Amino acid sequence: MVHTTYRSALIVGTGPGLSAALARRFAANGLRVALAARDTGKLDALCAETGATAYACDAADPASVAALFAAVGASQGAPDVVVYNPSARARGPLVDLDPEAVRRAVEISAFGAFLVSQHAARLMLPHQRGAILLTGATAGVKGFPLSAAFAMGKFALRGLAQSMARELSPAGIHVAHFVIDGGIRSAERPVPADRPDSLLDPDAIAETYWHVMHQHRSAWSWEIEVRPWVEKF
Repeated sequence: MVHTTYRSALIVGTGPGLSAALARRFAANGLRVALAARDTGKLDALCAETGATAYACDAADPASVAALFAAVGASQGAPDVVVYNPSARARGPLVDLDPEAVRRAVEISAFGAFLVSQHAARLMLPHQRGAILLTGATAGVKGFPLSAAFAMGKFALRGLAQSMARELSPAGIHVAHFVIDGGIRSAERPVPADRPDSLLDPDAIAETYWHVMHQHRSAWSWEIEVRPWVEKF
């Protein structure tokens, strides 16, 4: 039985929800944690809690992503777990959408994932080990009205994940795409009293990521869907 032991994690697109839950889960299990966001000031409390280090990064900018990986490598060594969480929306009727807003949404949701995954794979391939985890959404499997840009980005992300999994899995790199099919609970979005557990608990999602990371290589998953028990699908 071959199981992978991870030492260092990089979470790109860190906020107070799922990314924070992942940072806590990783840190509690002894991983060194690096957090990347455009605004690192919002990460001060999480860094203090987890011992993580924060780095400023625009995930859709190739130079910024290259600088991120160089800085993380110099500080804590090459990450053997890389999580990509950013996404962006440009919501509205198709005929009214601002092309530049749509371009930016697709760049953040999909092109940034390519940049981060490419750097991660370059580091992992020589060692024949590692995990690249991509956070998707319902919009990656079905497009909704008024949400063309989000669907474009998330469909592209899913395609990237599937292609990467087929290419990199035989080299020992576990690529997994997570379809988050439902709203995530937060301080700004509490669970309604009359609908218990109707929103995804970020800690429960993080537990699923942790489980997938530690699957035996004879039974890897490339895609996992998570949804509340009352969510329609």
